[in-house]
Amino acid sequence: MGDAAAAPLAIVATVLVYAAAQRLYTRVRHPLLNPLLVAITALIVLLESSGVEYGKYDRGGRLISYWLGPAVVALGVPLHAQLHEIARRGRAMLASILVGSVVGIVSGTLTAIVLGAPRQVVLSVAPRSVTTPVAMGVAQKLGGIPPLTAVLVISTGVLGAVAGPTLMRLAGVRSRTAWGLAMGSAAHGIGTARAVEQGEVEGATSGLAIGLMGLATAILAPPIVALLLSVFAAR
Repeated sequence: MGDAAAAPLAIVATVLVYAAAQRLYTRVRHPLLNPLLVAITALIVLLESSGVEYGKYDRGGRLISYWLGPAVVALGVPLHAQLHEIARRGRAMLASILVGSVVGIVSGTLTAIVLGAPRQVVLSVAPRSVTTPVAMGVAQKLGGIPPLTAVLVISTGVLGAVAGPTLMRLAGVRSRTAWGLAMGSAAHGIGTARAVEQGEVEGATSGLAIGLMGLATAILAPPIVALLLSVFAAR
């Protein structure tokens, strides 16, 4: 593949593979056939079998990634439609998102520390539960490895979208607002895509969780990570 053709071919391949994965999911509706999970797997196989270097593919991938920010902003549309629901439960929702942010930071960071991960890896894990652009920015400020954080964010989102609905059903979660907040807080944009399928309320509250989780994590991650590292360093 020539350098000039790399970007457009990467974009076309990505769009076609994802469209096929979305169509498969629409027909089968099995959680393990999450469109993003299927598309990522298919693209890895395609790149490996064709011998195309990831660097060449990423020239087009970066153009697609650029639209992550506008896509998150676009979630404000369903959010605006559900303002009455958000206003009615505002305090409870803010408290839930704040707790979700703390749990997301502590669980990932603490696990990495206990497993003996290097400091840079620990710092990269901390913001894994927020959307990719925010997570990479937080990881960079902390001194982590932004590309590693991006991989962890995507993995977290896919896992949340696949397992989240089943776990909430087993836990007896029936509130539509709680359903959306949980998916947005734990699985960011990928979870929100799943929440939108569930309903307007779920999609709107999940979109709200993405934005507030990003803000809370950017503020809380540095002191929480510093505290955990100092506590375990002293042992």
